[in-house]
Amino acid sequence: MIKKIRFTTKVLHEHSGKRLDHILHILMNNYSRSLIKQWIIKNFVQINNKNISKPKKTVFKNDIIFVKVDVEEYNYYKSQNISINIVYEDKDLIIINKPPNLVVHPGAGNQDGTLLNALLYHFPKLIHVPRAGIIHRLDKDTTGLMVIAKNILAQTILINDLKKRKIIRKYQAIVKDSVIVSGKVNQPIKRHYYKRTQMMIHPMGKSAVTYYSIIENFHFCTRLRLVLQTGRTHQIRLHMASVNHPIIGDPVYGRNHKVFNKKFSKILNHLTNNFKRQALHADILSFIHPITKKLMEWKISLPKDIKLLIDLIKINFKKKS
Repeated sequence: MIKKIRFTTKVLHEHSGKRLDHILHILMNNYSRSLIKQWIIKNFVQINNKNISKPKKTVFKNDIIFVKVDVEEYNYYKSQNISINIVYEDKDLIIINKPPNLVVHPGAGNQDGTLLNALLYHFPKLIHVPRAGIIHRLDKDTTGLMVIAKNILAQTILINDLKKRKIIRKYQAIVKDSVIVSGKVNQPIKRHYYKRTQMMIHPMGKSAVTYYSIIENFHFCTRLRLVLQTGRTHQIRLHMASVNHPIIGDPVYGRNHKVFNKKFSKILNHLTNNFKRQALHADILSFIHPITKKLMEWKISLPKDIKLLIDLIKINFKKKS
């Protein structure tokens, strides 16, 4: 299938002085940098109506970049009627509450049935926005708030704000064992050498910082508030496992860490060790609106499965305390 790519953007102050290929990769990050370089070399890219053939060409504030290329794309994204929970919408952005068991973006093993496919169905114009306006990801079984841009200008500003850590994302999680004091995990992360779907702590990885504080302590597990300073793949899950407090239900980073407390019922011990997904939920999202420049914040309640888990823990905790 031939896909006609037509992409126009005005260079922002933050991107002035940077390489053309670098900027296009930031703004069109569903395409590889090597592919974008080839487009430039083949004169498929213009700056201020002039063809550019050098990927390292410097761009400046208010330059108009135009990409015009036809590519054969065998896995062209299709729209699918998948339900999504819209928390907020205006002409520039959408806030959704992502359910569990939903992959955000098509990839190996998940060519469709993703949030991106759902967005293209409910908002067909997002076909003209890179990655259908998706700014950041949540893992397949992590629930909660995500922001989607409805146009390229809003997306460009939000991606830049995300890189500058101006988008605040807060989570709740139920982790194994008793967390005594609040703290911070500052451990670099990179992709695992052999298990390519997993991440690992490694000194040569990208910097990653997670802050955690105690909401409730139940002795054999703890309800935490978590705040991201960075947003690496699997960051919270890997960081909490690295300090011996993996998230309950985590099938990857928590599977070798079983909880069993004789003071609690067999049912509760079974539930905490066999929870069907990681008990992690993105419940607070705040940032400056990319167009109106107003500070905005959204809060969402915990999903039913995590609420049930907490209720059962509390019931047993009260009985035994």
